[in-house]
Amino acid sequence: MKRVRAFLVLATFFAFTLPLMPLQYLLVRTGSRFARSFPHWYHRQVCRIIGIRLNVDGEVAESQGVLIVSNHVSWLDITVLSAVAPVSFVAKQEVSTWPFVKWLAKLQRSVFVDRERRTEVGTKANEILERLEAGDHVVFFAEGTSSDGNSVVPFRSALFAAVKPPGGAPMGSKVSVQTLALTYTKLHGLPLGRRGRPQVAWYGDMDMASHAWKLLGLGPLDADIRIGPPVPLDDFPDRKALARYTETKVRNDVVELLRARPSR
Repeated sequence: MKRVRAFLVLATFFAFTLPLMPLQYLLVRTGSRFARSFPHWYHRQVCRIIGIRLNVDGEVAESQGVLIVSNHVSWLDITVLSAVAPVSFVAKQEVSTWPFVKWLAKLQRSVFVDRERRTEVGTKANEILERLEAGDHVVFFAEGTSSDGNSVVPFRSALFAAVKPPGGAPMGSKVSVQTLALTYTKLHGLPLGRRGRPQVAWYGDMDMASHAWKLLGLGPLDADIRIGPPVPLDDFPDRKALARYTETKVRNDVVELLRARPSR
């Protein structure tokens, strides 16, 4: 049954996705305002196809640019977070070379950053800040990798140079930072537990294709998300202060979500 479910989910996904890709390409090329919102609608439908139920505490500020700093668990995170709000992503350069995935990422207006080239990080920082000033919501995975779903990997403050460069111009009240804690808590409505959550997580040297096939065959999932309040980006004097604040908030929220504690 798991193989049958995985096949049906994948077949439905491709039948739904492939005809819509040219439409999103046209929206991006023409600079349409729907280039931001259409992927949000699309990913909400993909969540229904896969069987992901979203439980969201908080919301992303709509009237300003927002840097969303999140933990990272699985390739599923892209669809889940895109279903929560209209977002784009800061992605590592390797993603731009992955078959098929690269086209989905580019159509969602992702910013690809080569972390090994410091000069490029500065250039990309300007692009990200311009996007934020224009009112975009940009997701930044601050761990630099994904976890097993049971904890948060320490944030890498050096990565924040792409969103909080030294000597950067003040952004004013029109650009804020919000944290986002993401956990996968239930399978078929039953708690996953510490041993079950790594089935959803994609980490280490796991092969993406084989992991996706197994995961899509498991059944419907619950994703619990907690979004922190907006804080002006200018409130943080440097990238290290921003990294400390966001890591502490995300880590605490993940622990509370996994323990099913209400927000405070």
